Amino acid sequence: MAGMLEILWRASLGFAILLILVRVIGNKQLGQLNVFTYISGIVIGSMVADILLHNDLNYWSSMFGVAVWVGFVFCVEFASLKNVKMRELLDGQPIILVKDGIILYGALKKERLNIDDLTMMLRTNNVFSILDVAYAILEPNGDLSVLKKQEKETVTKDDMKIKLKQLKYIPTAVIIDGKVIMKNLAELKITENWLDGVLNDLNIKSKGDILYAEMQEDGQLHVQVRDTVK
Repeated sequence: MAGMLEILWRASLGFAILLILVRVIGNKQLGQLNVFTYISGIVIGSMVADILLHNDLNYWSSMFGVAVWVGFVFCVEFASLKNVKMRELLDGQPIILVKDGIILYGALKKERLNIDDLTMMLRTNNVFSILDVAYAILEPNGDLSVLKKQEKETVTKDDMKIKLKQLKYIPTAVIIDGKVIMKNLAELKITENWLDGVLNDLNIKSKGDILYAEMQEDGQLHVQVRDTVK
């Protein structure tokens, strides 16, 4: 009977720790987890399982080890929420693999992908020709986002004989959590002074007040300030 009670106690506390880990991760779907969080979940699950199955392990020392690991995960997730650099370190950044129908082989090699991998991911996006692609971007979770060339969109403007307008920019984030993404400004070939001028015209005095700002296709800046989100 004592053995059964010990198993019940071990299982209850292990379940509580795993529940805390789930709350730390939040409402992310499996495909949205970064590699660190995913592997940490596996490690913690394995540690708890060992504690439940091996009575020879010191219960409190083992549980303390699990609690410490959960604490590390919480600290890292919290830091990534508050710090853009930490978020980039954990999640990585979107990588352009195809631009205007041209495969960027250096980016492909850096991500350890081959041409077959790329064409397979394009097919899952209903794209069967590289020449149809304006941009193909590898997201941090491994998904491929594809922007087709305008004339190749479904119910194409080419078929409808609609005059095409030249895209000025690809929609790109320029401010996230009050931080200017300098790399994206350079890619868009715009300066921080220009950005400051636009924000001044919008009567926004501090970049720290901005939750998200995105350059639109036509060169207009979409800005969402923090006060609009409760």
